[in-house]
Amino acid sequence: MTNKQTIFNYPLFALGFRAFFVLAGFSALILIALWSSIYSGHLEGNHYYIGNYWHAHEMLFGYTTAVIAGFLLTAVRNWTGKSTATDGHLAGLCLLWLYGRILPFYAGLIPDGLIALVDFAFIPLLAYQISIPIQQAKHFKSYAFIGFLVLMALGNGMIHLEMLEIEENLAWRGFLMVLAAVLLIILVIAGRVFPFFTERGLKMTTTLQRNPAIDIASIASAVLVFVLELLEISGGWLAITAIAAALINIRRVAYWYTPKVWSVPLLWVLYTGYAWIILGFVLTAFSAFKWVLPTLPLHAFTMGGIGVLTLGMMSRVSLGHAGRELKASKAITTGFMLLNLGVVIRVLLPIGFTNLYTSAVIISTFCWLAAFSLFIFVYLPILISPRIDGKPG
Repeated sequence: MTNKQTIFNYPLFALGFRAFFVLAGFSALILIALWSSIYSGHLEGNHYYIGNYWHAHEMLFGYTTAVIAGFLLTAVRNWTGKSTATDGHLAGLCLLWLYGRILPFYAGLIPDGLIALVDFAFIPLLAYQISIPIQQAKHFKSYAFIGFLVLMALGNGMIHLEMLEIEENLAWRGFLMVLAAVLLIILVIAGRVFPFFTERGLKMTTTLQRNPAIDIASIASAVLVFVLELLEISGGWLAITAIAAALINIRRVAYWYTPKVWSVPLLWVLYTGYAWIILGFVLTAFSAFKWVLPTLPLHAFTMGGIGVLTLGMMSRVSLGHAGRELKASKAITTGFMLLNLGVVIRVLLPIGFTNLYTSAVIISTFCWLAAFSLFIFVYLPILISPRIDGKPG
């Protein structure tokens, strides 16, 4: 009998969520620890990206993209019934992602064009990998995710065009386009999984109500907010649109919400993450009139919406696809609380106490690092071990 085992035939590369959630967890720690050192002046941040661009780029294309890759490579297999990248193909994707994080520190030693190409290549390759099973199964609803990945790739291209000094004043619009695409991915996925997770987590015997019209309106209103920001239209138009987006998304969540979710940490972490996105729209309206700093809605969306929701999703998905009981440990529940506390300090404290802005950044950083340290502590053994029920994946 021929031995078909490969060097990548390990549980870590059995399914996308395993390898990429490990990368996401460690990148959440390493990237923020490095940024904290740069922010405090203890480490010089000279590399391919200029100024704050490295922090913004790596939190979107390092941490966040790793979570998205892990989720989509796992979810698309479930939605289509077709295989996604595993073993060597998955390891290759991980290596490409890793090179994208490392090469910017070698600016001056290797061509900037090569740094840009390696980083840019990951999103298109991920889109190609998930497009194969989607096309095979003709799972038309999932084509939207390919579109969102294309938007992310376009935004990344805009960033690199400015870094390579080919075009000017493109990078920030590129970042905004990527942030919009990520939040739209979250809003679409929320409509698919929040009702199901809530029904299962609370062992409900009835089906939660869905409203397709509100689902579409919630996404459309978010698109309009980001289009106005990309066009640099602020003031009353942006404020009205952002408040409308907040109200529509509140109505959307109301269809799924029940007070019982607060008894289940794997549920309330998702709802608090969504609440930060809604607050992000409210703060965007305030920022349109310069009532709050523009960094506050930005971090409500990123640290709050993306950070809290992805931590909750990784925790829940990892348990489900590892064949384990869907119950959060005390340690990861503490992580959920610490991360939410960090967002409160980072986003809300500076509203009333502008003199505490720097302190708020530092304290919230420690909350982030503590939360993701707990994630690695709890989930690394799960992610590198086989399913306990013996099933593949």
